[in-house]
Amino acid sequence: MPSKRTHTLFLVAALIAGIGQASAAERLKPFELAFSTANGDMAQIEKQVEQKLTANGFTIVGSYSPYTNLKFSNGEMVSADVIGVTSPALTQAASQTEFGGYAAVQRVTVTKVNNQVQVAFTNPVYMANAYRLKSNLENVDAQLQKALGAEEAYGSNNGLTVSHLRDYHYKFLMPYFTDPDKLAEYGNYQEAVNAVNAGLAAHKGGTSKVYEVAIPGKEQTLFGVALSGPRGNECSGDGYIMSRIDFKNVKSTGHLPYDILVSGNKVYALGAKFRIAINFPDLSMMGSNSFMSIMCAPGAIQKALKEAAKGA
Repeated sequence: MPSKRTHTLFLVAALIAGIGQASAAERLKPFELAFSTANGDMAQIEKQVEQKLTANGFTIVGSYSPYTNLKFSNGEMVSADVIGVTSPALTQAASQTEFGGYAAVQRVTVTKVNNQVQVAFTNPVYMANAYRLKSNLENVDAQLQKALGAEEAYGSNNGLTVSHLRDYHYKFLMPYFTDPDKLAEYGNYQEAVNAVNAGLAAHKGGTSKVYEVAIPGKEQTLFGVALSGPRGNECSGDGYIMSRIDFKNVKSTGHLPYDILVSGNKVYALGAKFRIAINFPDLSMMGSNSFMSIMCAPGAIQKALKEAAKGA
């Protein structure tokens, strides 16, 4: 018969194992609402947000307004600002895996929906698993919550488990994280970076640069790319896409901007079908506010980013 001490040790071990299983089964959501306020001044709130971010160890690498007073499909009037931030913890984590550069920048958003202002940010833990990092970026998440607040996680009704995120694809035959679009190839890394900068400066494909972050210790640079949807290719535009699929009460503005990643002498972008689905995992295939409502977008986005990657 086991001793009382042995029984106690068994219970402790079982408890620890249970905690580990609970952690593994935890469901994550793509965004976190820091706070919301009625009738707030966007410019003033954004200035306060930027001050809080820099005071808590983040570097602001760029910002932009993808749309102002845009009427969404549900009748809401929406304005949005996106702030790209990085930190030593983010760039270090990004440097540890082959395509970790996609996670080097987290997005903080200030979105006005009718008369309500929502301040939110991408969930670093969600993104760390979606982009298959070695680090889960819990320290970065805690840092953002300390800086801005933490009202609720959102962007998916039930969330996704870590194992699901690390092997995510939306449907059969849809791309995985490991199926990026190869946009261009050059003689060397610097030539590739220069070409992307020239293409973005020339607004090829209706693109503009929001930020540029080099990953330390490796030949890799992440670009944040705004898409305006040029005439004849409107469905690549940020406003076109978000006005159709960002229909829930709390807005998923942190889906923007899109990414171009220079790695070595090659230029990549995540497949748009993966990139959209990972941020909108509950999006239905058919019906209103569905993938079908933006059916032209994945191809249009790929075309726009390819044009930018070709240079001026």
